[in-house]
Amino acid sequence: MTFRKFKKNRTKTNFIEPDEIFLDSKNIQNFDRQQFEGRIEKPIPKKTINFLGIFFLCMILIFGIRLIYLQIQNGDTYRKRSENNILKKAIIFTERGIIYDRNGRELAWNKKSEDLSMLYTRAYLSPGFSHVLGYVSYPTKDSQGNYWQEEFEGKDGLEKEYDKNIKGENGSKIIEIDAKGVIHSENIINSPKKGNDLKTTIDSRIQTQLFNFIKNLSKDNGFGGGAGVIMDAQNGEIIASVSFPEYNSEILSLGKDENKINEYLTDKKKPFLDRTVSGLYTPGSIMKPFFSLGALTEDIIDPYKKILSTGSISIPNPYFPDQKSVFKDWRVNGWTDMAQALAVSSDIYFYAVGGGFEDQRGLGIENIGKYTRLFGIAEKTGVDLPDETSGTIPSPLWKAQNFKTDSTWRIGDTYNTAIGQYGFQVTLMEMARATGAIASFGKLVTPHFILGDRGMEEKKEIVDIKKEYFDVAHNGMRQAVTYGTAVALNVPYAQVAAKTGTAQLGVGNTKVNSWVIGFFPYENPKYVFTVMMEAGPKTNSVSASTVMRQLLDWMSIYTPEYFK
Repeated sequence: MTFRKFKKNRTKTNFIEPDEIFLDSKNIQNFDRQQFEGRIEKPIPKKTINFLGIFFLCMILIFGIRLIYLQIQNGDTYRKRSENNILKKAIIFTERGIIYDRNGRELAWNKKSEDLSMLYTRAYLSPGFSHVLGYVSYPTKDSQGNYWQEEFEGKDGLEKEYDKNIKGENGSKIIEIDAKGVIHSENIINSPKKGNDLKTTIDSRIQTQLFNFIKNLSKDNGFGGGAGVIMDAQNGEIIASVSFPEYNSEILSLGKDENKINEYLTDKKKPFLDRTVSGLYTPGSIMKPFFSLGALTEDIIDPYKKILSTGSISIPNPYFPDQKSVFKDWRVNGWTDMAQALAVSSDIYFYAVGGGFEDQRGLGIENIGKYTRLFGIAEKTGVDLPDETSGTIPSPLWKAQNFKTDSTWRIGDTYNTAIGQYGFQVTLMEMARATGAIASFGKLVTPHFILGDRGMEEKKEIVDIKKEYFDVAHNGMRQAVTYGTAVALNVPYAQVAAKTGTAQLGVGNTKVNSWVIGFFPYENPKYVFTVMMEAGPKTNSVSASTVMRQLLDWMSIYTPEYFK
């Protein structure tokens, strides 16, 4: 009976093996608890199953109601919207990098525009920086509202030269717009990348003052304009680079003030011309130190030999043999050796040394060209600004190409070339680089506006000229300051060496370009300067030296670190 009952129960339930009931006490430690070994499984409670069922039912109801709302109740509205709306790819404009001076002051930056149709506007430190910084053109739309220019583009100065570095990269987004132009959604695809910042070699304090001094002297004394460059002779860093007159960078960038822009275009004083790198000017007597170095190297003259200046020299006239061609000095300078001739700027001394006179052998036009080029004159300096041009050295070939009726090269042409006249033309940047080579005893560096070692890496050594010859040139330029033509720069707080130049212009020589080049401190030259005042009256009592004296006085008070 008992056996039948057990059999009956067995048929109603599943058979359970003993190892499913009893645990092997010897194997307990080998159970993997993470896999629930050694545990008796329990069934999921009905409450849990019911809860999950209710939860999923609620979710189905919610989605169903939302589907009815979208497809049935508002289906027609959304269908019309989908038909009328468009997806448009739009530009997210990036910001250009900021341009700083060497001390971290902002020179060019971005500011929020008051015009809601503009993205942002480019702002510039002013006045005095336009030709260095340049300007930009803004992204531009056509009549349909589509951008045909999608980026800010540098158009002049450092903005153009380093456009790829500072422009950044625009981003993009997808915009859903209806027929009325209402934006319904936006999704960013690519985030914009801000442009790289630039840290320049410019000292904005010195730049501003140099510009103001040149501007004021031009306006008060009838000069057509002016320019100046201050450069580190050891590494080519440009501390200041000024050109007057200038344009307003923000006005050109916006392009809205048509009257002012037309005024710039018609101004005879050429405000768009960067006189430091693109202007070509007759140098005059500032070329004499370079010719003196050539004469010493070619053993043309002993530096202590003296030549008499009585005010003029005469040679036979090639056109009228019975007459004399007279070449004047700017004054009677008496007996002068080389250093003294540089100090007082004796023309007759350099007529004789350049072209020869009586018993004095001349350097000759070929060597004049050779030593001019040795100092990088009449070639581009490689400065990191756009539109640099190079000067001209007169030569027989040059004359043959430019004078068809009388192309014969004569001794008088050599005389005039030897004092920086005739067809001689140079840029200020060329002269700053060349003056730096004199100051540093032959190191020809590359002028540049971005902090770094670029000037040193591209440095050339003028090995053909001995140091003692440079000493003669230094001595002459120092004497020019202590008692000669550059005495305006004889300041108590620093020893300055300089050479002035006055290049005659126009019919009747009524206009002149006034120049001064030089370096300081004298014993250990560090900084060089080149200043040119353009097309002023011949009778002026002020000159480029006046500007440089004003700047040196200002620097001695406000930036005395440059004299240490």
